[in-house]
Amino acid sequence: CEKDVLIDVLTQRCNSQRLMIAEAYRDMYGRDLVTDLKENLSHHFKEVMVGLMYPPASYDAHELWHALKGVDTEEKCLIDILASRSNMEIFQMKEAYLMQYNNDLQQDIDSETSGHFRDTLMNLAQGTRMEGYADPSTASQDAMILWEACQQKTGEHKNMLQMILCNRSYQQLWMVFQEFQNISGQDIVDAINECYDGYFQELLVAIVLCVRDKPAYFAYRLYNAIHDFGFHNKTVIRILIARSEIDLMNIRQRYKERYGKSLFHDIKRFASGHYESALLAICAGDAEDY
Repeated sequence: CEKDVLIDVLTQRCNSQRLMIAEAYRDMYGRDLVTDLKENLSHHFKEVMVGLMYPPASYDAHELWHALKGVDTEEKCLIDILASRSNMEIFQMKEAYLMQYNNDLQQDIDSETSGHFRDTLMNLAQGTRMEGYADPSTASQDAMILWEACQQKTGEHKNMLQMILCNRSYQQLWMVFQEFQNISGQDIVDAINECYDGYFQELLVAIVLCVRDKPAYFAYRLYNAIHDFGFHNKTVIRILIARSEIDLMNIRQRYKERYGKSLFHDIKRFASGHYESALLAICAGDAEDY
Protein backbone atom coordinates (compact mmCIF):
# COMPACT_ATOMS: atom_id res chain seq x y z
CA CYS A 1 0.00 0.00 0.00
CA GLU A 2 1.29 3.46 -0.89
CA LYS A 3 0.42 4.79 2.56
CA ASP A 4 2.55 2.08 4.17
CA VAL A 5 5.48 3.16 1.97
CA LEU A 6 4.84 6.78 2.98
CA ILE A 7 4.90 5.82 6.66
CA ASP A 8 8.14 3.86 6.23
CA VAL A 9 9.90 6.65 4.33
CA LEU A 10 8.85 9.59 6.52
CA THR A 11 8.94 8.03 10.00
CA GLN A 12 12.25 6.20 9.57
CA ARG A 13 14.17 9.35 8.62
CA CYS A 14 15.30 12.23 10.84
CA ASN A 15 13.89 15.68 10.21
CA SER A 16 16.87 16.93 8.22
CA GLN A 17 16.62 13.86 5.94
CA ARG A 18 12.90 14.49 5.40
CA LEU A 19 13.67 18.08 4.38
CA MET A 20 16.20 16.73 1.85
CA ILE A 21 13.55 14.34 0.51
CA ALA A 22 11.16 17.29 0.06
CA GLU A 23 13.87 19.18 -1.83
CA ALA A 24 14.58 16.20 -4.10
CA TYR A 25 10.84 15.75 -4.66
CA ARG A 26 10.56 19.38 -5.80
CA ASP A 27 13.57 18.98 -8.12
CA MET A 28 12.22 15.77 -9.66
CA TYR A 29 8.53 16.55 -9.99
CA GLY A 30 8.31 20.34 -9.73
CA ARG A 31 5.82 19.94 -6.89
CA ASP A 32 5.74 20.72 -3.18
CA LEU A 33 5.65 17.53 -1.09
CA VAL A 34 3.78 19.12 1.83
CA THR A 35 1.08 20.46 -0.52
CA ASP A 36 0.70 17.01 -2.09
CA LEU A 37 0.45 15.37 1.35
CA LYS A 38 -2.26 17.85 2.36
CA GLU A 39 -4.21 17.27 -0.85
CA ASN A 40 -4.00 13.47 -0.92
CA LEU A 41 -4.29 12.47 2.74
CA SER A 42 -7.03 13.06 5.27
CA HIS A 43 -7.88 13.40 8.96
CA HIS A 44 -5.34 12.59 11.67
CA PHE A 45 -3.10 10.57 9.34
CA LYS A 46 -2.62 13.74 7.28
CA GLU A 47 -1.80 15.75 10.44
CA VAL A 48 0.95 13.28 11.35
CA MET A 49 2.54 13.08 7.90
CA VAL A 50 2.42 16.85 7.33
CA GLY A 51 3.65 17.53 10.88
CA LEU A 52 6.73 15.38 10.29
CA MET A 53 7.73 17.64 7.38
CA TYR A 54 8.16 20.78 9.51
CA PRO A 55 11.56 21.64 11.03
CA PRO A 56 11.18 21.59 14.85
CA ALA A 57 10.96 25.38 15.31
CA SER A 58 8.48 25.68 12.43
CA TYR A 59 6.36 22.89 13.91
CA ASP A 60 6.23 24.67 17.28
CA ALA A 61 5.33 27.91 15.51
CA HIS A 62 2.60 26.11 13.53
CA GLU A 63 1.11 24.61 16.69
CA LEU A 64 1.24 27.92 18.58
CA TRP A 65 -0.41 29.78 15.69
CA HIS A 66 -3.33 27.34 15.60
CA ALA A 67 -3.57 27.33 19.40
CA LEU A 68 -3.79 31.14 19.46
CA LYS A 69 -5.73 31.84 16.27
CA GLY A 70 -8.09 28.85 16.09
CA VAL A 71 -11.79 29.03 16.95
CA ASP A 72 -10.93 28.59 20.64
CA THR A 73 -7.59 29.33 22.26
CA GLU A 74 -5.90 26.01 23.12
CA GLU A 75 -4.29 26.89 26.43
CA LYS A 76 -2.87 23.42 27.07
CA CYS A 77 -0.91 23.55 23.81
CA LEU A 78 0.55 26.94 24.81
CA ILE A 79 1.50 25.47 28.19
CA ASP A 80 3.12 22.33 26.75
CA ILE A 81 5.32 24.27 24.36
CA LEU A 82 6.27 27.41 26.26
CA ALA A 83 6.81 25.72 29.64
CA SER A 84 9.24 23.18 28.20
CA ARG A 85 11.43 24.86 25.58
CA SER A 86 14.98 26.19 26.05
CA ASN A 87 15.96 29.79 25.33
CA MET A 88 17.40 28.76 21.95
CA GLU A 89 14.27 26.79 21.04
CA ILE A 90 12.09 29.77 21.97
CA PHE A 91 14.25 32.16 19.92
CA GLN A 92 14.06 29.86 16.86
CA MET A 93 10.33 29.34 17.34
CA LYS A 94 9.68 33.11 17.44
CA GLU A 95 11.73 33.58 14.27
CA ALA A 96 9.78 30.81 12.53
CA TYR A 97 6.47 32.27 13.75
CA LEU A 98 7.33 35.66 12.28
CA MET A 99 8.50 34.12 8.99
CA GLN A 100 5.48 31.82 8.59
CA TYR A 101 2.67 34.10 9.75
CA ASN A 102 4.15 37.60 9.58
CA ASN A 103 3.06 38.06 13.20
CA ASP A 104 4.92 38.59 16.45
CA LEU A 105 4.36 35.66 18.84
CA GLN A 106 4.44 37.80 21.97
CA GLN A 107 1.92 40.25 20.51
CA ASP A 108 -0.40 37.37 19.67
CA ILE A 109 -0.07 35.92 23.18
CA ASP A 110 -0.83 39.38 24.56
CA SER A 111 -3.99 39.76 22.47
CA GLU A 112 -5.34 36.20 22.74
CA THR A 113 -4.79 35.39 26.44
CA SER A 114 -5.34 37.32 29.67
CA GLY A 115 -4.43 37.86 33.30
CA HIS A 116 -1.50 36.28 35.10
CA PHE A 117 -1.65 33.35 32.68
CA ARG A 118 -0.85 35.78 29.86
CA ASP A 119 1.89 37.50 31.88
CA THR A 120 3.60 34.16 32.58
CA LEU A 121 3.39 33.06 28.93
CA MET A 122 4.81 36.44 27.87
CA ASN A 123 7.69 36.01 30.30
CA LEU A 124 8.46 32.49 29.02
CA ALA A 125 8.26 33.70 25.41
CA GLN A 126 11.07 36.19 26.07
CA GLY A 127 13.46 33.23 26.37
CA THR A 128 15.48 34.92 29.10
CA ARG A 129 15.89 32.03 31.57
CA MET A 130 19.35 31.94 33.13
CA GLU A 131 21.29 28.87 32.05
CA GLY A 132 23.68 26.74 34.05
CA TYR A 133 23.84 29.17 36.95
CA ALA A 134 23.02 28.30 40.55
CA ASP A 135 23.50 30.38 43.70
CA PRO A 136 22.75 28.52 46.95
CA SER A 137 22.80 31.78 48.91
CA THR A 138 19.71 33.11 47.12
CA ALA A 139 17.78 29.80 46.94
CA SER A 140 16.24 30.19 50.41
CA GLN A 141 15.35 33.81 49.62
CA ASP A 142 13.55 32.75 46.43
CA ALA A 143 11.84 29.91 48.30
CA MET A 144 10.55 32.37 50.91
CA ILE A 145 9.13 34.60 48.14
CA LEU A 146 7.38 31.57 46.60
CA TRP A 147 5.97 30.55 49.99
CA GLU A 148 4.66 34.08 50.62
CA ALA A 149 3.16 34.13 47.11
CA CYS A 150 1.26 30.93 47.93
CA GLN A 151 0.02 32.41 51.23
CA GLN A 152 -0.97 35.91 50.16
CA LYS A 153 -1.92 35.54 46.49
CA THR A 154 -1.90 39.26 45.68
CA GLY A 155 -1.15 40.46 42.15
CA GLU A 156 2.32 41.50 43.23
CA HIS A 157 3.01 38.08 44.76
CA LYS A 158 1.79 36.32 41.61
CA ASN A 159 4.19 38.46 39.58
CA MET A 160 7.11 37.51 41.85
CA LEU A 161 6.13 33.85 41.65
CA GLN A 162 6.10 33.74 37.86
CA MET A 163 9.27 35.86 37.60
CA ILE A 164 11.21 33.30 39.66
CA LEU A 165 9.78 30.27 37.83
CA CYS A 166 10.32 31.80 34.37
CA ASN A 167 13.79 33.31 34.82
CA ARG A 168 15.85 31.24 37.24
CA SER A 169 17.99 28.45 35.81
CA TYR A 170 16.81 24.86 36.19
CA GLN A 171 19.77 24.21 38.50
CA GLN A 172 18.76 27.16 40.70
CA LEU A 173 15.11 26.08 40.78
CA TRP A 174 16.08 22.60 41.94
CA MET A 175 17.59 24.20 45.06
CA VAL A 176 14.68 26.64 45.44
CA PHE A 177 12.15 23.77 45.44
CA GLN A 178 14.17 21.92 48.09
CA GLU A 179 14.33 25.04 50.26
CA PHE A 180 10.57 25.55 49.75
CA GLN A 181 9.99 22.04 51.11
CA ASN A 182 12.22 22.84 54.10
CA ILE A 183 10.44 26.13 54.85
CA SER A 184 6.84 25.04 54.30
CA GLY A 185 6.90 21.28 54.85
CA GLN A 186 5.05 21.03 51.55
CA ASP A 187 5.97 20.19 47.98
CA ILE A 188 5.86 23.22 45.67
CA VAL A 189 3.40 21.49 43.29
CA ASP A 190 0.95 20.76 46.12
CA ALA A 191 1.24 24.36 47.32
CA ILE A 192 0.55 25.78 43.84
CA ASN A 193 -2.43 23.44 43.37
CA GLU A 194 -3.86 24.52 46.74
CA CYS A 195 -3.38 28.24 46.23
CA TYR A 196 -4.15 28.88 42.56
CA ASP A 197 -6.52 27.63 39.92
CA GLY A 198 -7.24 27.70 36.20
CA TYR A 199 -4.66 27.85 33.44
CA PHE A 200 -2.32 30.01 35.55
CA GLN A 201 -2.05 27.15 38.05
CA GLU A 202 -1.60 24.57 35.25
CA LEU A 203 1.18 26.62 33.68
CA LEU A 204 3.07 27.07 36.96
CA VAL A 205 2.84 23.33 37.70
CA ALA A 206 4.02 22.51 34.15
CA ILE A 207 7.11 24.69 34.64
CA VAL A 208 7.94 22.92 37.93
CA LEU A 209 7.42 19.47 36.42
CA CYS A 210 9.59 20.33 33.39
CA VAL A 211 12.36 21.57 35.69
CA ARG A 212 12.26 18.33 37.63
CA ASP A 213 11.89 15.79 34.80
CA LYS A 214 10.80 16.86 31.32
CA PRO A 215 10.26 13.32 29.96
CA ALA A 216 8.06 12.54 32.99
CA TYR A 217 6.01 15.69 32.29
CA PHE A 218 5.36 14.64 28.69
CA ALA A 219 4.58 11.06 29.78
CA TYR A 220 1.98 12.52 32.14
CA ARG A 221 0.52 14.71 29.37
CA LEU A 222 0.34 11.76 26.97
CA TYR A 223 -1.37 9.60 29.58
CA ASN A 224 -3.92 12.38 30.22
CA ALA A 225 -4.49 12.85 26.49
CA ILE A 226 -4.99 9.13 25.92
CA HIS A 227 -7.01 8.19 29.00
CA ASP A 228 -8.71 11.29 30.39
CA PHE A 229 -9.81 12.93 27.15
CA GLY A 230 -10.83 9.93 25.03
CA PHE A 231 -7.60 9.95 23.01
CA HIS A 232 -7.02 13.65 22.40
CA ASN A 233 -5.45 13.28 18.96
CA LYS A 234 -3.94 16.76 18.67
CA THR A 235 -2.02 16.43 21.92
CA VAL A 236 -0.75 12.92 21.16
CA ILE A 237 0.37 13.91 17.64
CA ARG A 238 2.03 17.13 18.81
CA ILE A 239 4.04 15.53 21.62
CA LEU A 240 5.18 12.52 19.58
CA ILE A 241 6.33 14.66 16.66
CA ALA A 242 7.88 17.48 18.74
CA ARG A 243 9.80 15.12 21.05
CA SER A 244 10.63 12.39 18.50
CA GLU A 245 14.26 13.43 18.07
CA ILE A 246 14.76 14.86 21.56
CA ASP A 247 13.61 12.62 24.41
CA LEU A 248 10.85 10.32 23.17
CA MET A 249 12.76 7.20 24.30
CA ASN A 250 12.93 8.64 27.82
CA ILE A 251 9.25 9.64 27.68
CA ARG A 252 8.35 6.06 26.75
CA GLN A 253 10.42 4.77 29.66
CA ARG A 254 8.75 7.13 32.16
CA TYR A 255 5.32 6.26 30.77
CA LYS A 256 5.83 2.54 31.37
CA GLU A 257 7.37 3.09 34.83
CA ARG A 258 4.53 5.32 35.99
CA TYR A 259 1.46 3.83 34.36
CA GLY A 260 2.25 0.12 34.07
CA LYS A 261 1.39 -0.11 30.37
CA SER A 262 3.66 1.04 27.57
CA LEU A 263 2.88 4.03 25.39
CA PHE A 264 3.05 1.65 22.42
CA HIS A 265 0.37 -0.57 24.01
CA ASP A 266 -1.98 2.36 24.70
CA ILE A 267 -1.65 3.82 21.20
CA LYS A 268 -2.47 0.37 19.72
CA ARG A 269 -5.51 0.17 21.96
CA PHE A 270 -6.99 3.54 21.01
CA ALA A 271 -5.83 4.38 17.45
CA SER A 272 -6.42 2.44 14.23
CA GLY A 273 -5.52 2.09 10.57
CA HIS A 274 -2.68 4.00 8.91
CA TYR A 275 -2.95 6.65 11.66
CA GLU A 276 -2.12 4.00 14.27
CA SER A 277 0.74 2.66 12.11
CA ALA A 278 2.23 6.15 11.75
CA LEU A 279 2.07 6.89 15.50
CA LEU A 280 3.58 3.50 16.35
CA ALA A 281 6.37 4.00 13.82
CA ILE A 282 7.27 7.35 15.44
CA CYS A 283 6.99 5.79 18.88
CA ALA A 284 9.24 2.92 17.67
CA GLY A 285 8.23 0.43 20.36
CA ASP A 286 10.35 -2.46 21.52
CA ALA A 287 9.14 -6.04 20.96
CA GLU A 288 7.91 -6.32 24.55
CA ASP A 289 5.75 -3.22 24.07
CA TYR A 290 3.31 -4.95 21.72
